[in-house]
Amino acid sequence: MEHITLLLAIVVVTALVFDFTNGFHDTANAMATTISTGALKPKTAVAMSAVLNLVGAFLSVEVAKTISGGIINEEGIRTEVIFAALVGAILWNLLTWLLGLPSSSSHALFGGLIGAAVMSAGWSAVNGSTIVTKVLIPAVAAPIVAGLAAAAATKLTYRIKANPEAKATAKGYRAGQIASAGLVSLAHGTNDAQKTMGIITLALVTQGVVAPGSNPPLWVIVSAGMAIALGTYLGGWRIIRTMGKGLTDLQPQQGFAAQTSAATVILASSHLGFSLSTTQSCSGAVMGAGLGRKGGVVRWSTATRMFVAWGLTLPAAGLVGAGAEFLTKQGTWGIVLVAVLLVGGSAVIWALSRRQPVDQHNVTADDLDAPAEAPGVVTTAIAAVTPPPAAGSVAAVADEGLKSTIPTPGPTDPAAPPAPAAAV
Repeated sequence: MEHITLLLAIVVVTALVFDFTNGFHDTANAMATTISTGALKPKTAVAMSAVLNLVGAFLSVEVAKTISGGIINEEGIRTEVIFAALVGAILWNLLTWLLGLPSSSSHALFGGLIGAAVMSAGWSAVNGSTIVTKVLIPAVAAPIVAGLAAAAATKLTYRIKANPEAKATAKGYRAGQIASAGLVSLAHGTNDAQKTMGIITLALVTQGVVAPGSNPPLWVIVSAGMAIALGTYLGGWRIIRTMGKGLTDLQPQQGFAAQTSAATVILASSHLGFSLSTTQSCSGAVMGAGLGRKGGVVRWSTATRMFVAWGLTLPAAGLVGAGAEFLTKQGTWGIVLVAVLLVGGSAVIWALSRRQPVDQHNVTADDLDAPAEAPGVVTTAIAAVTPPPAAGSVAAVADEGLKSTIPTPGPTDPAAPPAPAAAV
């Protein structure tokens, strides 16, 4: 670390700030369904997720190598380009957090990096084939695969559950949710923490601290893991509300199916070096779980806003990154101006979020829930071919409903007239 200059130190700190925003922006991926179904209390859930994010950061470096040496050409890239890319990614993360939209932190980083690199050295600085195969194709495939897997898993859980007692069944699936949420958190640390490792390693390459193609140094792995864990612990409550309540209403069985499906997709992609969006994978799994239960409704108005945010992430972060790089090319005053704009923009977004704060105390409050939405065409079509639940389950739920709606008779008043005999 003896070769680290002031500019490189600023870039490293900015990268860790991005990693921090990635943590609280993506907490919902692992814990939104667990919190919404009551399997874990909000603060317990984010604490568990933070620890497992930290552990996951040490499991692999394949995604980090994809970012540090795959998306853009390392030769001729200045350290200022990395700084500009991070500015675009951080501002987009904060804006979508303010709006409660589960957009992709990964694609925000990629967009900022591509925009800044193109502004600095032209389109030749970008490896188009790597972007297509390891970014764009996984971006489209991941939510679809996770959604289909979650829908199938949800149908299966409702069909094969052996215990007809609704309460006992729900308790078992809540335990399964906790385990699967832990798996998603581990997968998130394995995939997303590596993105910051990759961007810091790329900055180190531009300064000649490490050789091109090198694995991230140990201090980079540790610092990136701790930054994303801290962000996760603070919790992105606005996005947790959207994924846990805004997309669909989940029962424990659906939460278990959604989280298990998403974790499988994320871990498989991390092993292959695909830098996919954990947000898109988990969101697709939540919608698939909503469609997999007969009578389940996906709120397509919220989903549409989310899809629009997904589509805008790469170009929007890219434009901000390109603008920031244009300023940094002007010299020291440009770098200082970009830093001031980053701090000022972040402060404005934080101030706006205080107008209607969301935290662990009101993240599941009824007055914050999305309004009821009629089933759409997709929901209706899937529900029409989904078999009804088992008879034992229906009876148990009906019996439970009767117990909760028929009041217990109070003591008889001696002065009251006798009740009329029931008609035969």
